[in-house]
Amino acid sequence: MGNPCEYHPRIFVVDDEISIAKMLSVILQIHVFEATPFADPIAALEVARVSPPEYLISDIAMEGMTGIELARIVRREIPGCKILLFSALAEGSELVRRAGEKFSFLQKPVHPTELVSALRNL
Repeated sequence: MGNPCEYHPRIFVVDDEISIAKMLSVILQIHVFEATPFADPIAALEVARVSPPEYLISDIAMEGMTGIELARIVRREIPGCKILLFSALAEGSELVRRAGEKFSFLQKPVHPTELVSALRNL
C-alpha cells in the first residue's frame, strides 16, 4: 500500500450503468486516483458543487442529463476540472464535436491503459 500522504487526484466517474462506473472507478483507484462512481449525472453534479473533483469522466447518453450537458455545467462552475467524455454510440465523437466545446473523447469499450493515458494527457 502507498504512503498515506501521497496525493490522489479526485475523479468522478459518471455512467448510468453503475457497473461500468464502479469498474472504471476501481481501475482508476489502482492507478492512484481517488475515484467515485455515480449512476446519476444530477447526483454527481450536486456532489461536485459541494466537493469539486479535479477530473470528470462521463458517459454521453444518460437519462435526465446527458454527459455533454453535465460537462458544460461542470466546466462553467468548476473551471479547473479536467473533463473526459466517452460513449458506445457510433456517433459519440460527432456529438462531442457538435457540442461546440473542446472536450476529450474516448470510444467505449475503453481499455484501462488507454483511459489512464487519456486522463494523464488532459
